[in-house]
Amino acid sequence: MPMITVRYVTPTPRPELREKIAALAARLGAEQLGKDPGVTAVLVEPADPAGWFIAGKHPTDANLAAFWLDIKITGGTNTKAETAAFVRAAYDGMGALLGPLHDECYVFVHATDGDAYGYGGRTQNARWAAAHPG
Repeated sequence: MPMITVRYVTPTPRPELREKIAALAARLGAEQLGKDPGVTAVLVEPADPAGWFIAGKHPTDANLAAFWLDIKITGGTNTKAETAAFVRAAYDGMGALLGPLHDECYVFVHATDGDAYGYGGRTQNARWAAAHPG
């Protein structure tokens, strides 16, 4: 795990970005947060620029891109420094892919209780307990 969702807008449509954004998000999850890329899921969704507002204006009208990256991880598995490094790397990496960014681009790291989510029908805490008997 984790589950990563990325929504973004660019001044001009660029369908080739989806795979690049997915690869970036998974790579940063592994490099910055130590998450296993073999169980990382990423959903990348381009958004309609007419529906993206910051301070009542479309960032694309100023020839700027914008994004929202949301990652869900198990609480207690990362330090504040690791999380901060992930946020910085995500912003920088998305800027490299999308071009000039509006300042109001957000990276949200959900550190969720291990009993509150999982995959394959098992919670994260159940997985941990199975891997660490006794």
